[in-house]
Amino acid sequence: MPALPPFSRRRFLGTAGAVGAATAFGVPTAAAGAAQNQVVPIDWGSLGSYPGTDAAGGRVTAILAGSSRYLIGPWYAGMYTRYLPDGYIDLRGTDERAIRLPAMAAVAATTALTTGTYDPRTLSAANATIRTRNLIRTLAARHRANNADTATRWGNGWQTALWAYYTALAGWLFWEKLDTTERDHLAAMLAWEADRLTTGNGVHLIGTGGDQLYMTRRDGTVVTPGDSKAEEDNWSAAALSLAAVMMPNHPNAARWTRRNVELLLAAAACPQDLTSDETINGIRLSTWLQGTNIADDGTLQNHARLHPLYMVAFDQSLYQGFVFALANRPAPRAALHNINRTYAALVDKPFPLPGGGTTPIYRENSAEIHYPEGNDWGTHFPFYFGNFDLLVTLTSQDTGIDPPAAQWERLHNEAQLALMSRFPDGRTYGPTTENTYYGREHRIGAMASQAYLTLFLTRNTTGNRLQWA
Repeated sequence: MPALPPFSRRRFLGTAGAVGAATAFGVPTAAAGAAQNQVVPIDWGSLGSYPGTDAAGGRVTAILAGSSRYLIGPWYAGMYTRYLPDGYIDLRGTDERAIRLPAMAAVAATTALTTGTYDPRTLSAANATIRTRNLIRTLAARHRANNADTATRWGNGWQTALWAYYTALAGWLFWEKLDTTERDHLAAMLAWEADRLTTGNGVHLIGTGGDQLYMTRRDGTVVTPGDSKAEEDNWSAAALSLAAVMMPNHPNAARWTRRNVELLLAAAACPQDLTSDETINGIRLSTWLQGTNIADDGTLQNHARLHPLYMVAFDQSLYQGFVFALANRPAPRAALHNINRTYAALVDKPFPLPGGGTTPIYRENSAEIHYPEGNDWGTHFPFYFGNFDLLVTLTSQDTGIDPPAAQWERLHNEAQLALMSRFPDGRTYGPTTENTYYGREHRIGAMASQAYLTLFLTRNTTGNRLQWA
């Protein structure tokens, strides 16, 4: 298990030492734009403190400290070797590798730096702050809301709401370290992506691209065989939730808030919901839902198989708890819809084994995962599950499930720490076969940061707490 970073306190440090942009980077400071002026900064003084001395907190702290140290240290140094003439770093493209990966790294680094969990053994906190700010300001400046150059801009894509969410979350955590131009770029980027998700093609499509909300329509027609839309719905909801929280006085905030709830409910919709009279956040399931993404038993399909890795992708829904708590607001109860159902399918539902017998996806007293129809992403994903276990624990969504989520969190996150203990630089993975995703280290950092923030805002000694309404 990697050593914990040398910090005794766990409090937000968001008000400490803003870096002057014009001095550090030679970038002109522009007047604040209309969108930026609508951002409400985080009230750091209301967030209390979190000692991080509980067992789960110690594990997540170590994961976040190691991952952020690797990403803003060796990974950044090897990836970004030059500035472009306009003063921004060269992102080396506009695709997922070029945008999502640094955005996830920025979330990990900002969380570690602002909570005092950053481990400076590889790189000082001051230099880590400069690098992190480089990522945030460049990503926001290159979004199409701020950039007319078609060769270097990104946005309006299948996954770009998620990239904007990561970038904006990192920027909100670092708000006092950004100049007015950078703040305006962040707000314009997030508002643009949020607006895209609320206009264009009707309530049962995701955005102007016309992507479906559901894998299966109400009449049983399978629109996208083997490809649940749950993950896409809830990552789009993430951008909407953050936009509504960061910019509560924006003219479109009410539309973003409503659309967030709609996408959360669509993401977790099952056949039983289509006849349910339950009303959640003002939406009656039986009359609004026009399709489903998960089965009544809580499982779902992706990559043409029953896929546990996409079942735990509901972590993105549960992260809304900390997003709203950062503004001392309750998160929508829609984010919790059917989480208990899906978690029960991981822990209690038996599936056949190749050699005979059955086992749940979570093997008894083991960190190993059973993939009933195989896993096309690799072999080692303990933190994907440990992260979800922790979120389920903190939101009390394991009621009636045995063993409870806290026991699984320990098993899975101890296995994650064992993976990290193989390397001195904080990374998790060795051979590509362990996790074939090219952003595998960045995904660990993004999950660790959001899990830590959820933990902080659930167990802090004084200040805002997770609320649901």
